[in-house]
Amino acid sequence: MKIALLNGPNLNLLGLREPEIYGGETLKDVENLLKEKIVASGNNIELICYQSNSEGDLIDFIQQSKAQGIKYIIFNPGAYTHTSIALHDAISGVQANVVEVHISNIHKREEYRRNSYIAPVAMGQIVGFGIAGYGMALDYILGLESKNDK
Repeated sequence: MKIALLNGPNLNLLGLREPEIYGGETLKDVENLLKEKIVASGNNIELICYQSNSEGDLIDFIQQSKAQGIKYIIFNPGAYTHTSIALHDAISGVQANVVEVHISNIHKREEYRRNSYIAPVAMGQIVGFGIAGYGMALDYILGLESKNDK
């Protein structure tokens, strides 16, 4: 099974950008966290990691995900969460299985950050738990797969 870790704009700056909000961990730390959880789970999962600052590149990735055999996407769309109807439409258009993740609690931040165009087409949303939220998303997916195997 393939799972994608998809990150949007400025997440390449994790660990440097506003550590008081986003913490000191890097995007590589997020990737390593998920890889370690996958190994510990004993599941045969390929993790595909992709980050882009470009909305179009993220849309292309989502649109191509099914053809690439990606079953689930753990997605932090960054600021595009609050602005991108196009990402919403891409997820909806290919019926991607997306778990939306945010490091900070977007519902406790500025008013404009409280709306998500992704949430209505996502399986669920995990916010405010730092990079642990990515691990929570993976745990949720592994739980779904475990139920499906029975």
